[in-house]
Amino acid sequence: MQAEIITIGDEILIGQIVDTNSAFIGKEFNKFGISVYQITSIQDDKSHILQALKEAEANADIIIITGGLGPTKDDITKHTICEYFNDTLVEDKSVLANVEQIFSKWSSAPLLDVNKQQALVPSKASVLMNHNGTAPGMWLEKNGKVFVSLPGVPYEMKALITDQVIPKLRQQFHFPYILHKTILTYGKGESALAEDIFKWEEALPSFIKLAYLPSLGRVRLRLSGKSQDRKKLEEEIQKQVDLLLPQIEDIFVGFEEDKSIEAILGERLAQLGKTLSVAESCTGGKIASSFTENAGASRYFKGSVVTYATETKVDVLGVSQEMINKHSVVSKEVAEAMAKGVQKLYNTDYAISTTGNAGPEKGDSDAEVGTVWIAIATKDKVFSDVFNFGTLREKVIGRATSKAFEMLFKEI
Repeated sequence: MQAEIITIGDEILIGQIVDTNSAFIGKEFNKFGISVYQITSIQDDKSHILQALKEAEANADIIIITGGLGPTKDDITKHTICEYFNDTLVEDKSVLANVEQIFSKWSSAPLLDVNKQQALVPSKASVLMNHNGTAPGMWLEKNGKVFVSLPGVPYEMKALITDQVIPKLRQQFHFPYILHKTILTYGKGESALAEDIFKWEEALPSFIKLAYLPSLGRVRLRLSGKSQDRKKLEEEIQKQVDLLLPQIEDIFVGFEEDKSIEAILGERLAQLGKTLSVAESCTGGKIASSFTENAGASRYFKGSVVTYATETKVDVLGVSQEMINKHSVVSKEVAEAMAKGVQKLYNTDYAISTTGNAGPEKGDSDAEVGTVWIAIATKDKVFSDVFNFGTLREKVIGRATSKAFEMLFKEI
């Protein structure tokens, strides 16, 4: 069973927004054995939409269209779909009632005729009621193919996919079981890791595939299996995991079922009843925000400071000016003093600090661009290490953040 995703909107093509909708749909479909054959982004242009629909119908069994369903004149998807299906628009009273309810509940603005036009849908369509917005989803079928048109607003689209589209697809089609197991590793690059586990990977059964998912400082190993027999699939994936873990025990962090390393770290801190604080300079708050993106972070994360300027390290964290003068702001001594300072400030069990030169200029230190000191403080000790993460600013910040997570994880 194959699907194609068509995203409609000039804002995607000019880079004004990032297409997160396709990533979400692809991920959700993959869970249920639906392979995404192609993702196509096109303009709000009738001829482009018609051509994309024609090509998608030839390629796929399920065609998902997002975007172009607003009430303004530049949103032409609904009218173009009508042309493709040789159909006409009719008013759906249930959609109109939904639009009226949303306006009465969420908006003080009057309900205009242009808003009421959201209730116009192709007569051949089954309506997928959008309880989070005024544009309904629309389900149509042609030549044994399913076409689903959805609003482009991400939270509206996501609710329709999970609550209505996937359940309806599962009623209509029989899908195989697809299971994933993702193993999170830290501290070794993709090529070195691949060499270490080459023999294990070569011996994987044909219905289980391995994907390497590298990012700064980490590699995720995702085992994916597809079978009509769920029990057999679960047992075989677990067998392969058991064979793999002894080979990577020095870099194994945990199992990432849609969880990041910082989420796993947070869970472990909470389980241990331990707390964390962070003092950041060159990473500019990225470490702290990575923790607080996760629900429940307040159980373990007590606070952070971004002491970006030299004077704030002195005024806020109590780092001595004499120390900075003697060793420089990018140094072992200052990194460790920052960690101890923020640990004392928030009275936490653990603290992380970063101080470095992310570039492109050297700033208040003569340290080479890319140089970063990272320190970890515990109740009993403080330690640090120095790294050079290259000359690209974004890469330096990302790799420093990842290395800080790795150091804390190993200490815990």
